[in-house]
Amino acid sequence: MTGAPVSLFIQCLVDSMFPEVGEAMVRVFDRLAVPLAYPEGQTCCGQPAYNSGYRREAAAAARHFIEVFAEAETIVCPSGSCVHMVRHHYPELFPGDPVMAERARAIGARTFEFSEYLVDVLRVTDVMAEYPGTVTYHDSCHLSRGLGIARQPRMLLENVRGLELIEMANSDTCCGFGGTFSINYPEISVAMVDEKITNILATGADAVVGCDISCLMNIGGRLSRRGEKVKVLHLAQVLAGVEGESK
Repeated sequence: MTGAPVSLFIQCLVDSMFPEVGEAMVRVFDRLAVPLAYPEGQTCCGQPAYNSGYRREAAAAARHFIEVFAEAETIVCPSGSCVHMVRHHYPELFPGDPVMAERARAIGARTFEFSEYLVDVLRVTDVMAEYPGTVTYHDSCHLSRGLGIARQPRMLLENVRGLELIEMANSDTCCGFGGTFSINYPEISVAMVDEKITNILATGADAVVGCDISCLMNIGGRLSRRGEKVKVLHLAQVLAGVEGESK
């Protein structure tokens, strides 16, 4: 595939703590011959500030994002929550500035979550990946409810050689992370993630896969503290695996 490069927007958590997810996404795009660009001035999308009520600070982050990606024809991010922020909340941050509000709407229209871009834009459901094992899938809240993305990751997983997808009960129930929610209400958060883990374990799957590393970090942390052996993988990591390469 050729054309204008896809500009990668790498979520803060991926950039700082899980760079292997970004690397996996690049490997998938390279396999599909999709040209890539990485605007180095990118920073946080502003969602933490927005969710905490700091609208002025969130608007500053949004303005910076819009400037950094101003020339990008297509922006792809491995995070449903960040894409939801850009697509649905950026226009709200400039109520007295119609020019910036329109720029926010325009950039939201060309910003896509990874699985959404593969399936809905490139029309690709088979990325020639291989993963020998059983997995279950967690629907993150912003991705499934906010963006309406649920079938796309499953379509991609179903075409991975050697992979068996086992659906868990209540796959779209919140894992309890919610950013600062898990800090402000730790007891409720732990109860929620324990319920999620019960559903994961009931599938007997070797790994749980998702499209938001924040959810996966929360689930993985609790699995580790409980001594469970289930692996936690971002969708990009599964799709990056091919026969003869390390997973």
